[in-house]
Amino acid sequence: MKLVKDVNPYIFRGYDIRGVYPSEINEDVAYTIGRSYGSYIREHGKEKCVIGHDNRLSSDSLTEALIKGVRESGVDVVYLGLVTTPMYYYSWEKLQIPSGIMVTASHNPKDDNGFKFSFDERGNAKGEMIQEFYRYTAAGKFQEGKGTLTEYNIKEDYIQLMKQSLSFGRRNVKVVIDCGNGTTSTIAKELYEQFPIDLDVLYGESDGSFPNHHPDPCVEANLESLKKRVLEVKADVGIGFDGDGDRLGIVDEKGNYVPTDLYMIIIIRDIIDKVQNKTFLYDVKCSKALEDEIIKLGGTPYCYRTGNSYTKAKVKEEHMPFGGELSGHVYFNDRFPGFDSGLYAGLRLIEILSKTDRTVSQLLEGINRYYATEEMKFASTDASKHQVVEKIKEYCEEQHYRLLTIDGIKVLFDDGWALIRVSNTGPNITARFEAKTKERLEQLQQEFIEKINQYNNQKNE
Repeated sequence: MKLVKDVNPYIFRGYDIRGVYPSEINEDVAYTIGRSYGSYIREHGKEKCVIGHDNRLSSDSLTEALIKGVRESGVDVVYLGLVTTPMYYYSWEKLQIPSGIMVTASHNPKDDNGFKFSFDERGNAKGEMIQEFYRYTAAGKFQEGKGTLTEYNIKEDYIQLMKQSLSFGRRNVKVVIDCGNGTTSTIAKELYEQFPIDLDVLYGESDGSFPNHHPDPCVEANLESLKKRVLEVKADVGIGFDGDGDRLGIVDEKGNYVPTDLYMIIIIRDIIDKVQNKTFLYDVKCSKALEDEIIKLGGTPYCYRTGNSYTKAKVKEEHMPFGGELSGHVYFNDRFPGFDSGLYAGLRLIEILSKTDRTVSQLLEGINRYYATEEMKFASTDASKHQVVEKIKEYCEEQHYRLLTIDGIKVLFDDGWALIRVSNTGPNITARFEAKTKERLEQLQQEFIEKINQYNNQKNE
């Protein structure tokens, strides 16, 4: 292994380090980041960290190089092996070691990989913390030492955590889960069989090439097999998981996709009378239907920026009982430690179903309906994407539009909204639109997609 002196700055993103393997992230880069990370946390008073990895094809070799770098900086490593990201999160609490690295690219394409990491009790590094770490890495002034390596199997602890925080009713719910060949394949069946569930498993073999579909359950196109199986076996619900297990997607008993913001309504309806703090967090991408429902139930809506490192920290900081994002990250902070777990989020929905004769679609009755697009991605470059969003902001200010600017720009109208923001996980600009009518939705799309393409083409010429 050798140190890389000119690590690509663009892999240091908003919530983690992420890039294409092996062109942007390879074993030498992993070793360098390990040396840097170990040195950095030693300078801040930490002597030990936990490391785990997902089932991507490149994760084993990257993890080996990363561990070598961390140990050579003088930091002791507790190695978790192949785990989901939520299992890694739980190890912080169980082992009382708040510093750690998870080797994963979450739901990104199979050729990507990366590192989610925490320095200390603040949780996942994000924003300026990551940029400061990039500058430290680029400086290359690393410490030396001989850290130890021990192994810890967190699986049984994690299963017990789930069992202790769930209480099922008399109804035996029929469930199809789609692991998408991701890392949940290593634990999902065993975990779900701990409960009175009639279980059917799709793509439950661990395969980091993701041969059946892309492991992002909040893109409806990736749930076609799940929809089909739910209808075939007459299941009560279908639940899909992403590549590293921290997100979920839901399909109802009719084979219809249930966006995460509507899933959140089911959860909030269930817990609002059981919790003292009735403030619930959601990100800027979520439907106004969620805000409407929280207010209708007597709660307080809290709209926040996108990014699970931000939203999870805010839920904990404000002692909210529950929060989440449209992307499938949800945080139960009522009788669970507040980190995002797709497996646990799925079990909470099944728990609700086990105590009622109502279907998922019936649990969603009475919600204000809006017309919305899925999140759209427009390819850009990491160098220009911020400038494009800034140009659209200037356009909106010229039009005297009402803006929310906590994350990109959300243009607010009486009959809808348009959201344009920079992706923090790739070289993209993302957009989403919602309106009271189909006609208005089309108008919003036409106006703002035209501007995105116009400014994007100017910057990339």
